[in-house]
Amino acid sequence: MAITLVNPDGLPQIDAYRQVSVATGSKLVFVAGQVAWDADGVTVGEADLAAQVEQCYLNVGTALAGVGGSFDDVAKLTVHVVDWTPDKMPLLMEGIARAAAKLGAAPVPPATLLGVAALDVPEHLVEVEAAAVLD
Repeated sequence: MAITLVNPDGLPQIDAYRQVSVATGSKLVFVAGQVAWDADGVTVGEADLAAQVEQCYLNVGTALAGVGGSFDDVAKLTVHVVDWTPDKMPLLMEGIARAAAKLGAAPVPPATLLGVAALDVPEHLVEVEAAAVLD
């Protein structure tokens, strides 16, 4: 495995993700921001943040599988949420948990959560991009 996830001493121990990823592989993979579209380009979970988060993570997983990778290879995630407020955290975590169950992996690499005003399509509530390293 090309990625080792670490929570170093001296930094907060956050359950939702690890603070650091150490990459030792040789193939870098950058996944474009994934929104809640299914394979036909239809929005999944309109007005349902948890459902959209789940679909975004599944789409990242599909993109990685297409190049021989998986969530185990993710070094960093960036999550953009429209009109972010802290009260949305339970829905975000619910969507991540549902995706993790389907992916058979705990997607906990270092992550950055950004609140944004809008995304490309008005019904999209979240977008997830990933950087991965494969052996």
